Amino acid sequence: MKKKEDKQLVSVIVPAFRQSRTIVRNVKEVKAVLEKIRYDYELLVVVDGCRKTYEQAKKARTDKVRIYYLKDNQGKGFAVRYGMKWAKGNCIAFLDAGMEIDPNGISMLLEHMEWYNADIIVGSKRHLVSVINYPFDRKVLSFGFYWLVRILFGVKVKDTQSGIKIYKREVLEKILPVLVIKRYAFDIEMLSVASHFGYKRIYEAPIRLDFKFDSLTSAATLNTIWKMLWDTAAVFYRLNILKYYDKQVKKSR
Repeated sequence: MKKKEDKQLVSVIVPAFRQSRTIVRNVKEVKAVLEKIRYDYELLVVVDGCRKTYEQAKKARTDKVRIYYLKDNQGKGFAVRYGMKWAKGNCIAFLDAGMEIDPNGISMLLEHMEWYNADIIVGSKRHLVSVINYPFDRKVLSFGFYWLVRILFGVKVKDTQSGIKIYKREVLEKILPVLVIKRYAFDIEMLSVASHFGYKRIYEAPIRLDFKFDSLTSAATLNTIWKMLWDTAAVFYRLNILKYYDKQVKKSR
């Protein structure tokens, strides 16, 4: 194991909902990865409104693993931001529970953060060297959404929706107080507002993904897609028409 640097602390947020059967194993997998990186770390698990998952997650608590419980289900975006609020790291990441994305990708994203002196590193399914098990219809949807985001917000990241990203603390300190999306398209809001506020050093890193979600034709998935598009439009409206985010920053001064 490499010697850890004293001044650099990495915080990893794992939002979890209905993962009572896997959460302990998931936390142990992420912790094993973090034990190998050359920085000190903390792992924050935020259970979003599922008591059974919370009771299981508590079994994985250690001096470096903190467990938070939101009594009411607020949405993944809210859970991620809640964890970020309590994070102490210089670099703050989030990783989806369930381990569809290989947690070893954390190391890759951290190296990219250092190589590029980046503001944000996004794990990308569409990176040339990513290894993914991902249905063709999902690839088409991802490609279309990429162009929509690029046209609306000018963010050139090819995959805004993957469940692994790392932010510099200073970026989050600027954007977190003004964000509002709790569930769908929270990634879009975070990236577009960060870019709007001048944090342009946003780069992608490869990931390994084993996709397990339902077909695009399922009612639940179609409903999620619709809500994603609605929330994306709402972010555009707040950012470019209402100038909401700029106004919130001015109010806080």
